[in-house]
Amino acid sequence: MSEQTRASFGGKLSAILVSAGSAIGLGSIWRFPYMAGENGGAAFLLVYLLCVFVVGIPVMLGEFAVGRATKLNAVGGFRSLSRPWRWLGYNGVLGALLISGYYYIVAGWSLEYMVSSFSGLYSSGIPFSEQFTAFQASPRQAIYTIVFILLTHLIIIRGVEKGIEKASKVMMPALFIILIIMAVRVAFMPGAVEGYRFFLNPNFKEAFSANTIFTAIGQAFFSLSVGMGCMVTYASYFKKNNNLTNTSLSVALLTLLVAVLAGLVIFPAVFSAGLEPTEGASLIFNTLPEIFKDMPLASLWSATFFLLLTLASLTSTISFHEVLTAYFAEEHKLSRKRATYITSALSIALCMLSLFWVFDIDFAGLKLENTSCFDLFDYVTANILMPLGGLLTCIFVVWWMKPDFLRNEITNYGELKGRAYPLLRFTLRYITPLLIIYIFIKNIGLM
Repeated sequence: MSEQTRASFGGKLSAILVSAGSAIGLGSIWRFPYMAGENGGAAFLLVYLLCVFVVGIPVMLGEFAVGRATKLNAVGGFRSLSRPWRWLGYNGVLGALLISGYYYIVAGWSLEYMVSSFSGLYSSGIPFSEQFTAFQASPRQAIYTIVFILLTHLIIIRGVEKGIEKASKVMMPALFIILIIMAVRVAFMPGAVEGYRFFLNPNFKEAFSANTIFTAIGQAFFSLSVGMGCMVTYASYFKKNNNLTNTSLSVALLTLLVAVLAGLVIFPAVFSAGLEPTEGASLIFNTLPEIFKDMPLASLWSATFFLLLTLASLTSTISFHEVLTAYFAEEHKLSRKRATYITSALSIALCMLSLFWVFDIDFAGLKLENTSCFDLFDYVTANILMPLGGLLTCIFVVWWMKPDFLRNEITNYGELKGRAYPLLRFTLRYITPLLIIYIFIKNIGLM
């Protein structure tokens, strides 16, 4: 597909909103609060802020440079710059494919809770934890998963400008508005001040550990959607005058803002209800309904929050669906419509495997009992493919490519001053790769 006929985002704001939509998802609103709750609250927040700038932004800029320079999908982009490195693009495509096998399922949970807020969640009298378990065992979980895939499909099939860009312009502002409304509401709940103290007042003596650093690095890396081809694909739709440095900083700041706002919603509410912030992954689906049930207009507040979670999920599912759609369309010479249908069909098939296939593995020292495809896909993408993709991106843009490649993209071929380029290059050459190697080794259990 030539640059002249290739679609592009309408302007700089669109590029920021679409890229931020890819980064902001369940990782910021669902995963970040419980990770912070398990790792010291404010201490974790400060380390996470630092890691976003040291790890996340440099890798994002590297992926932006590849995508905009080549105007191709993840595989085509790396192949056009260096044929042996096309496998880095395949790593991203495989990561996006496996994420499709479980992310839609969690996204479907948010859609179910939004609907059930008005249809039985608060009127049945059954404990919320039992309702969640019953939902997971019912056909409704598969139905909501498919519905979420179809919602994503309808946006993607409309194309880059009319689908992805238009949806992001609506959903991203809506997401911020709902978060702000919720943050204001919980501020007036009794006991909310204890939640603010936990989240905003760091106690490094009691709450800080080496694991806090490790966890914060991983959260920063994964929350920005780097290492799986999303930012390469989206940057291929950037215009040539787009300032990549400003875009990456804006995306990172928006992602941080959403994570902080999510903490300002959840922790005051959790402490107000007398719950523990260390509830883990079930913090939202099992405990937040307990908080909403004692509020006036409980169903409305609950539906509003889970609408927020649904929107956040959708901005992310759009991004990895587009990675696959662009790959099938460009590498296999298919129409965008046909590529979209193939991607959606694969997503449905993988999600059904995740929901219904449980297996045991005992091979070459690897022993997994009663393991689902959901767990397997989650482990492989989060612990292997994404760190590997981020690490190889660093090596590719600053060790394999000539220095002029990254400098030209950062400075728009001399039109921008690029004062941050020397620091960026040093970070990409040494600091970021070492941190990612540390994450990778820790995640696969070698340390």
